[in-house]
Amino acid sequence: MNQEEIKQILPHRDNMLLVERAELTGENEAKGYYTIKGDEFFLKGHFPGNPVVPGVILCEMMGQASCVLLADKVKGGTPYFTKLDGVKFKKPVLPGDTLETVATVTRVRAPFYFISTKGYVNGKLHVQAEMSFAVK
Repeated sequence: MNQEEIKQILPHRDNMLLVERAELTGENEAKGYYTIKGDEFFLKGHFPGNPVVPGVILCEMMGQASCVLLADKVKGGTPYFTKLDGVKFKKPVLPGDTLETVATVTRVRAPFYFISTKGYVNGKLHVQAEMSFAVK
């Protein structure tokens, strides 16, 4: 799925659409990808001379990729973050890196969806979190 298809699922636009491509890899699993170019707004002050993707942006990237799993539930609604737990930042994500997010639905209690996410760069785990969303 390309960005135009992702826009049918997510309300994010312009510099806040942080998934370039995504794919469903199973009934309850999806992957999303974003390559850090180096000129993103969130790198301008984080940190001058040593740009590192802020943790909150990594969580947003994983959250947006997770919503691909909710594509058939989102029609006519919007997915909203409701909870973020167990976030672990293991390694920095830098310009030139491609963050590969793997998202797995672990539980559903409509309208809430609970998703386990992991973010990899070159096959190495850099960030992980448990997230929940409400579709309204």
